[in-house]
Amino acid sequence: MGPDESLPELILYSRAWCHLCEEMLSQLQQLGVVGLRIEVIDVDGDADLECRFGEDVPVLMHGDTELCRHRLDPQRVRAYLADIS
Repeated sequence: MGPDESLPELILYSRAWCHLCEEMLSQLQQLGVVGLRIEVIDVDGDADLECRFGEDVPVLMHGDTELCRHRLDPQRVRAYLADIS
């Protein structure tokens, strides 16, 4: 297993025109968590995701665990990442 395979990958469900989505992504990138990977998925590109989330984005997930919705909670994300490390 390479070093990157053990690092967490968070998924940010988002959409292109959403200012809250842009804000959450920017804040995630500024968290300072070394090796954190973020996959941004545009819900408008998938009918199932668009139906699932509707206008209710951004949503930050790790696997099946929802970490944040609408606004980033940096303390919660850091605590969660510390717990899974």
